[in-house]
Amino acid sequence: MSGVRWRRIASQIGRSVTVWAVATLTMLVLAGILPDFRLRSADGDSATDIAVTAAFGAGAFGLLSALVWPLLVRLLLLVPALVLGLLVFFLNGALLLVALRITPVERGTAAWETAIVVAAVMSAVASATGAALAVRDDAAYRRRLYRLADRRRRSTPPVPATPGTVFLQLDGVGHDVLLHAVDQGLMPTVARWLGTHDAVLPHSHRLTPWRTDWSSQTGASQLGILHGNNHDVPAFRWYEKDRREVMVCNRPSSAVELQQRAARYAGHPGLLADDGASRGNLFSGGADEQALVLSIAARRRSRENRSRSGYFAYFSDPANAVRTALSFAAEVAREIGQSTRARWSKQLPRVSRGGLYPFVRAFATVVERDVVVSAVMGDLLAGRTSVYADLVAYDEVAHHSGPTSRDAEKVLQRLDRSLALIEHVAAHAPRPYRIVVLSDHGQSPGETFRSRYGLTLGDLVRAGCGLPVPRRARRTRSGAEARAAVRAALRRPVEEGSEQHRPTRASEPVVLASGNLGLVSFPDVPHRMTKEEIDARHPALLPTLANHPGIGFLLVRSERRGGVVLGAHGAEVPLDELDDRPGPLAAFGPGAADAVRRTHSFPHTADIMVNSSHDPVDGEVLAFEEQIGSHGGLGGAQSRPFLLSPVALSAPVAAGEELAGAEQVHHVLRRWLEESDESHLPADPRRERAA
Repeated sequence: MSGVRWRRIASQIGRSVTVWAVATLTMLVLAGILPDFRLRSADGDSATDIAVTAAFGAGAFGLLSALVWPLLVRLLLLVPALVLGLLVFFLNGALLLVALRITPVERGTAAWETAIVVAAVMSAVASATGAALAVRDDAAYRRRLYRLADRRRRSTPPVPATPGTVFLQLDGVGHDVLLHAVDQGLMPTVARWLGTHDAVLPHSHRLTPWRTDWSSQTGASQLGILHGNNHDVPAFRWYEKDRREVMVCNRPSSAVELQQRAARYAGHPGLLADDGASRGNLFSGGADEQALVLSIAARRRSRENRSRSGYFAYFSDPANAVRTALSFAAEVAREIGQSTRARWSKQLPRVSRGGLYPFVRAFATVVERDVVVSAVMGDLLAGRTSVYADLVAYDEVAHHSGPTSRDAEKVLQRLDRSLALIEHVAAHAPRPYRIVVLSDHGQSPGETFRSRYGLTLGDLVRAGCGLPVPRRARRTRSGAEARAAVRAALRRPVEEGSEQHRPTRASEPVVLASGNLGLVSFPDVPHRMTKEEIDARHPALLPTLANHPGIGFLLVRSERRGGVVLGAHGAEVPLDELDDRPGPLAAFGPGAADAVRRTHSFPHTADIMVNSSHDPVDGEVLAFEEQIGSHGGLGGAQSRPFLLSPVALSAPVAAGEELAGAEQVHHVLRRWLEESDESHLPADPRRERAA
């Protein structure tokens, strides 16, 4: 055996002994502090006996954690992630009680609640000690990261020397928000890549804004980016008349259907089909390796369906489980404190942040982040060709706290640290990696439609149809105006050849909201209704919506003029005239007409597409959902995400051109993968030092 191997074994033994000694000392300290935890018999013992008991107990607990814990986590993969987070404490406490029971001296005892505390502290201390000892040992550091990785493949083929590519999606982070965070020093890793604060070192990345489709949300954008096609995705949620079903992008059954449609339209399985990994996404991108991917969550569990394998890879280390669980609890407390402060200070705009939301936020900002980052690190160390991962933390917090709030800025800081960690791991990977960071959309600020006008979009539609509305909506000015419009319209003479429609329960409209984009469908009519049909059935509906101050424009289909955009004061512009006469779309900037025309061509576009008003001065929109940071339609920063790419890759688009639409982003990313296949990066001095 070589001297190098002996030194590695000796180093590993030394670290193990040190961790054991620190755990023993921790157990002794806790026994002296906690009244319900003791390491001596009832008759009393010498200090030596107590130390021996602590050493046996700490050693047994460490062995059980290493051997039994992974089996327990594997058995609990079917348990929801939030429940698993709570079980972590109880399982760890149970392991400690077993460890105390099986020690030869049998002196240690602890109450249940005390055992939970002791186990959590010991796991955290042992993890911190092991990490600190491994900092200067690259080989140990790599082995530690491998334990966090998904190692389901029994054999790994030789890793090619060509560069791999990791795509990191910062969900909901707009181009301008990213620049602001860099300028404020919140994201030093991104600033270093851009060379913003260092005039000596050249920048390694370029920043490119891109424009989303009308449906500026993760479902449409990520489907287009990963699968190259997002045709017929008009919103985050929409009603399909032929299937009599509401499609929702983050519903597993809908995600499966959308992914299958995209693969058929595009003619290929996706961006990640060649030795790729998909982590934390709505869709697989054709990857064989998947963790936390929604589109496979609805299928039966099998070797091909490993959406929860990321949980096992991460939580198989009890120290990680405890650390994440503690961070989860801290995040819940942080959200409760922040929402309480916002309510007491009467911060406006503001939405309700009670119920389960603190737990949802903690899952997105802690559990999902930790598991996804861990899976990405494992992918890098395994030498995968391509990885695409979605970090949803910012999007979740910005919806409820605002895109530029202090709460959201704190999340950006933590995301930057995740980027730095992934960059560091990439330096130890068996092949060079290019890190591409991008977002799927931005977020636009603004109060909700309901808070400003006292009624929802659904209330306004029902009032315009002459249907009953809640009393609170009837008392608002908008509701009163809508009822007056209905009464006036019903006095109009019926056009020859048409029949007056009396609303019935079966003909009630389906009204859905996707941020500041609303969709109105009449399920009893099998086809997409025309403007003329809607006017004949509900003569006050379109004027009521188009003239409302909270609505920017409508899209409907006309028998005589094709698709038309409707606005206030009788504005009606055919789609083919929007370039010369934008009318109601003027406030929404360049590209709006193309986005609306494309959506009009979709088979499942709603009978009435409703986009809220938009203030181009402050960028505010009015969400039809309860969100003060929203996306899903046109208006403001939501339509302007970013693409941060290494300068070693070709420019996304030629100078002076615009990167428009998620499908075009897909083609750019695919081109970069092909470039990486055909090129070699120069030697990385950091990697040479690590070797």
